Amino acid sequence: MSASSPQVWLPAHFASPADLPPGLDYARWNGRSAFPSDPAEVVFYAPPLTQDIDIISKPLHRMTRLRAVQALSAGTDELRAELDRLPRPVTLCNARGVPAPSTAELALTLTLASLRGIPESLRAQDRGAWSPRFFPSLYERSVLIVGYGAVGSALEDLLAPFGCAVTRVASEERDSRRGPVHSVTHLPRLVADADVVVLSLPLTPRTRRLFDAGLLARVKDGALLVNVSRGAVVDTDALLKEAHDGRLRAALDVTDPEPLPPAHPLWAAPGVLITPHVGAFTPSLWPRLEALVRRQLARFAAGEELENVVSR
Repeated sequence: MSASSPQVWLPAHFASPADLPPGLDYARWNGRSAFPSDPAEVVFYAPPLTQDIDIISKPLHRMTRLRAVQALSAGTDELRAELDRLPRPVTLCNARGVPAPSTAELALTLTLASLRGIPESLRAQDRGAWSPRFFPSLYERSVLIVGYGAVGSALEDLLAPFGCAVTRVASEERDSRRGPVHSVTHLPRLVADADVVVLSLPLTPRTRRLFDAGLLARVKDGALLVNVSRGAVVDTDALLKEAHDGRLRAALDVTDPEPLPPAHPLWAAPGVLITPHVGAFTPSLWPRLEALVRRQLARFAAGEELENVVSR
């Protein structure tokens, strides 16, 4: 491998790079070992598959020739902030759409588990207590999907057999194959009618704490809030108050802060179900990610526009 050859760093999970575009030297890095080559020669970086931004960003300041970063997640807010600190522009691409099937599946799982009282049944099982109770069904309930992108669309497909009345919300009004998508400006009215509110929108300056105390107060009494997007989309203190008042339930795959500290009050909040940001992580994820990276490298080598560009 020539020290002056343009380098591509791939995740350690990546299969043999033998059939990748010629003219580039490929190396794999797991985020923990020594750097596999000189970071100063890297022009394309696909970071290790981790949520730890410290690992992902570790070599960035030394990548003086870096032109493109292909994130392995749909959310890139922390990585984008790291790239903004570099003295030169770098094209950042995300994995939009790749985690959608498994994330939508978890959103449905959290919804069903919370509505049907699975956490309560598990606690009763731990006590050896036979404690039957009445819990609501998902069938024919009203579901508001806030963030109608790949995850939101996939979730609606999964909801179809339940006969739910689905309302769709995105940043701007548009039509979808299943019906109209409403603007986020209508949220104060729409949340008042939904039995289940599912958040699957990206974290941006506009969406940070979008669900603040004011908007949460407008959510229908007894509703379930499901968050599979980013924790900071919701004001945690305001959600805690609603949960302790018994007015809202919540099922969260993401939290703010994250990871959630052991003593954080959200762990013990009544009616709150928490999973540790695992929506995307299933065995089917990696083959889809690798296919995306291969497509991107072919485009990069050919000088073509990359997919899923977030910023440049």
